[in-house]
Amino acid sequence: MSDRIKLARADLHFYEEPIISGTRGSGAIFFSGCSLGCVFCQNREISHGGFGEYVSEGELADIMLRLYGRGAHNINLVTPTHFVPSIAGALTEARKRGLEIPVVYNTSSYESASCMEMLSPLIDVYLPDLKYHTKKSAGRYSYAEDLPEIAKRNIDIMYESRGPVCLDKDGLITSGVVVRVLLLPAHVAEAKLILKYLHTRYGDNIFISIMSQYTPISGLTPPLNRRVSISEYAELCDYASDIGIKNAFVQDRESADGSFTPKFDLTGVKPI
Repeated sequence: MSDRIKLARADLHFYEEPIISGTRGSGAIFFSGCSLGCVFCQNREISHGGFGEYVSEGELADIMLRLYGRGAHNINLVTPTHFVPSIAGALTEARKRGLEIPVVYNTSSYESASCMEMLSPLIDVYLPDLKYHTKKSAGRYSYAEDLPEIAKRNIDIMYESRGPVCLDKDGLITSGVVVRVLLLPAHVAEAKLILKYLHTRYGDNIFISIMSQYTPISGLTPPLNRRVSISEYAELCDYASDIGIKNAFVQDRESADGSFTPKFDLTGVKPI
């Protein structure tokens, strides 16, 4: 991707964690491209294919303010890493023009240290992934053996920046970190290590989202060519309970359904 902001969708989104989506929806802005190359990506039309339309910093600020005007609980920047310098400018402008809701940084956690430093004064809520515990899995499935190390470092920085999760009177997050752990088929043991790491390091000061929504795309080889089984997910959730995790979200099996992936059709990218 170039330094020009490219978007695929900007709309109210109701399929995030309850403390993010609330009742009115999260103002989700989906950026084209990605800093990783995960072989199982459900959003590959935009992450790999680059579908989208270019907007300026001023237009991105306009989009944020339109979502705010529609009642969004927050502005949710989805896969924004590679556009952070431009997003920083747009966020600064939107704040000056009256944006008063939290900003959520929804990321694969593969950022540089300088990127994290740039984000610190701008982001209220961090929504990072921690997909892998081992270099082998990260290299095989996302072509980035250093992802576990970098993601853990970045989650540390996120926590240092925002501290324990804060919720408002309606139970919506205003500040803090929610870490997503996507269970992959045949990877229960690795997911357990991730949960153990997170709970040992942060206790219940963060929220953990234990995700069952993995949906295989065509062309994948075993074990990624199937859904996560009911027994695999139940084993992971039981483990989370056994080690004392309290602040966690779990998903219904119906979440592993393509209908939960939004349509990337430039909705909300340009004013009507």
